[in-house]
Amino acid sequence: MTAHRSHLSTVIADYLALKQALGRQFFHERRVLTNLEHFLAPRTPGGPSITPDAFAAWCLTFTHLCPTSRRNRMRIVRNLCLYIRRTEPSYYVPDPATFPTPQAPRRPYIFSKADIVRILRTADGLPPRSTSPLRGPMMRLAVVLLYTAGLRRGELVRLVLSDYDPIESTLLIRRSKFHKSRLVALSPGAVRELEAYLLVRRRLPHEADAPLLVCRRRGLRARSGAGLGQSLRRLFQDAGVRTARGGAPRVHDLRHTHAVHVLLRWYRAGMDVQAKLPALATSMGHVSIVSTAYYLAMLSPVVEAANERFARHCAALFTQPSSEGGEE
Repeated sequence: MTAHRSHLSTVIADYLALKQALGRQFFHERRVLTNLEHFLAPRTPGGPSITPDAFAAWCLTFTHLCPTSRRNRMRIVRNLCLYIRRTEPSYYVPDPATFPTPQAPRRPYIFSKADIVRILRTADGLPPRSTSPLRGPMMRLAVVLLYTAGLRRGELVRLVLSDYDPIESTLLIRRSKFHKSRLVALSPGAVRELEAYLLVRRRLPHEADAPLLVCRRRGLRARSGAGLGQSLRRLFQDAGVRTARGGAPRVHDLRHTHAVHVLLRWYRAGMDVQAKLPALATSMGHVSIVSTAYYLAMLSPVVEAANERFARHCAALFTQPSSEGGEE
């Protein structure tokens, strides 16, 4: 016997189906709305419904989260209420002015080239473990690919051996964050590192669809994103790389660093950065250069390089020419 679905449950299912038909995954939104429905079910007679009191009570269940996370959950429910209001004009819609103020984005740590060298040397000294027989070479390769190719952590751990094309020197990144696949060209240095890693990787099973980065837990399997993140942060600490606050940089900061260093190379080479920015956006898997600008805007090395270029090309325009006849 099929349980009777509440009106809210039906509306949520229709809303999610619409968004997914438009190409959105909405996995997080589904979890949030399912949690809301389960919370409301025993508290709203006549079937779960979003009322001001019910919404306020639900918000109290996640006060332990940071303001940005709380605001995001509340925004998800507000968007659902706006959807419901299309057919029910009097339906309650939360006021976003009452939502927590989002935290300012955390400023990324930009690794120096000296930082990268220290991290790679530290990785070389990592001994193998029973659960990680290729520990040192694997951690070294992870840093190289995250830094030189600007990969996301999830993209890195999903790579399989056949994603590397040794003839074209490219990596195939399959259906990433924005559900698109792309080819990433590798630098000569990254190719050398990858080839060196593959020499030791062949000691283990190496079918075409075998994971590039592996661990040995209940058989040979791909490294998890969370596990790789913990190992990399420990590697940063062991190498003595610290942020201004004394903590370890985030793994994602290697991606920030890739973008900034690429931009700096273009500036210093005198290239037209605006014309080349779409190429960086494509390589990093962004849907537009607006997303790429998030990584680049107002980072001091870039600003300094831009100022230097401006001074070289435009200083003469602001130099007061001397008057041969003296003051008039």
